[in-house]
Amino acid sequence: MEIAVQIVNAFVDGERGGNPAGVVLDAERFSREQKQAIAARVGLSETAFVSPSQAADFKLEFFTPSRQIAHCGHATIATFGYLQQLRRVARADTSKETIDGTRAIRLHDGMAFMEQLAPRHTELGEATPGIDTERVLVSLGLSRDDLIAGQAPAVVHTGNAFLIVPLKNEAALLRAQPRMDMIETISEQLDLIGYYLFSTETRRAGRHAGTRMFAPRYGIAEEAATGMAAGPLACFLHDRLKIDADTLLIEQGYLMPQASPSVITVKLNKADGRIAGLMAGGRAAVMENRVVQI
Repeated sequence: MEIAVQIVNAFVDGERGGNPAGVVLDAERFSREQKQAIAARVGLSETAFVSPSQAADFKLEFFTPSRQIAHCGHATIATFGYLQQLRRVARADTSKETIDGTRAIRLHDGMAFMEQLAPRHTELGEATPGIDTERVLVSLGLSRDDLIAGQAPAVVHTGNAFLIVPLKNEAALLRAQPRMDMIETISEQLDLIGYYLFSTETRRAGRHAGTRMFAPRYGIAEEAATGMAAGPLACFLHDRLKIDADTLLIEQGYLMPQASPSVITVKLNKADGRIAGLMAGGRAAVMENRVVQI
């Protein structure tokens, strides 16, 4: 069976870079097993499958090459960017249904934004004994001297959980040598999507953090842009580094072996000084139409 898959880059920085996702329309015709097989054939970090929904405007299911995932930021932005191009989105405020409930989507000024939840912060050691800062640093080939002074890694959940690792500069980000076996084991134990490393040094002025993301548990060695991780990071920056901004810009992809510059915009919704929710988004660029066989 031949399947048409649109390849769309999400979170492009200007007219280049971004993170490619597969988008498959009219996916109600496929079984879960077929969707997994298609995602494996596509071979990108995530592929989104779009179907009709009774609960929202569209149903989206996300698959990595190896498993299904509840939410995916860049595949969501890629999907709604593509649907806009096809004129299949009737209004600026729309929505997606996922296996973890519905989320609001907002289209504005050529960008797509997705809703994430108020953050939950978990300190290392609270949930799983034996997983502490030292073990995390060993899994990255780093030391305590590489951390921002007074800060430690922590799990932040805004719909998916990521381990946020605060590093003192870009040099530390570049020094990281991830041990994927250890990162996968820790991610399993903490039920993480993966690690999100950052420093407040950026390649372009006016941005708040430069990042790298590792998620071997989901078959992703390193990813160019991660919208579902940028939300937790924005909360970490606000709550722990006391960056008092309503909109934060997160760079990713610049430091990969093959650079793919990306920028993610996170808009915080605050009530009484606390984050009540957020919208993370960016621009998408349609790249190619690919045909895979299953």
